[in-house]
Parts: sequence; structure tokens; C-alpha cells
Amino acid sequence: MNKVMDEHLQALREWILQELDDAKAVDVLELDIRALTQIADWMVVASGTSTRHVLALAERLREAGVKHGQKPTGVEGDNEGEWVLMDFGDLIVHLMLPATREFYDLEGLWNERLGIRVSQAREQVEG
Repeated sequence: MNKVMDEHLQALREWILQELDDAKAVDVLELDIRALTQIADWMVVASGTSTRHVLALAERLREAGVKHGQKPTGVEGDNEGEWVLMDFGDLIVHLMLPATREFYDLEGLWNERLGIRVSQAREQVEG
């Protein structure tokens, strides 16, 4: 990734994390998924305390995105508020209720062990 892209992604991460912090998101976690997939570089997972809070977090990110010239390319789940996914290109945001987050365990899915398996599989295909 070139320097301009690095700076853009860093700025994107910073304002998203700041907006989530300001809106009292719970258990905000950044996951570096560059070694695991090509769909994105970073994933941010955060919980809201209720469906209304999850939807408010999504709306806040949507509004901040407009202010920063960075609209999400896709948003899923913003009708129910149990799990909202926002795709900002190289950064994907998952906003979830705590029970939904625990059930799907994205942190466990996107862990180092998966990265090792993905790397090994790619080596076998390339080698």
C-alpha cells in the first residue's frame, strides 16, 4: 500500500474510532485483517447497549462519513439494529448487540490461527 493510501486509511480509522468513543460504543475492537483476506485491511467491531443505540451508532458514522467525504459503500442491517455492517472499503465496521456479538464471535473468527491457515493455503496454491 502506498503512503497516500496508508494516510487515508489511518485518518478513516481515527475518525471512526473517535465517533464510536464519543457515542459511547462498548468494547470497541480493531482487527488488522490484512494477512487474512483481501476484502479489507481493518475491521472495527463495537457493541451498542440496545438496538436503538446500535442504530444511533450507525447513523452517527454515516453522518460523520459525509462530513469526512467518506460515505460507506454499503450498509446492511440498519433496519433491525441487532447487527449493522458498514463497508468503508478498506475498513469494515460491525456494530452489534452484545448477545449477537458473543454468538457470532467475529473476534474469534478473525484471529491469528485463521491467518496462519489462510497463508498456508495460499502457499499451497502458489507453490
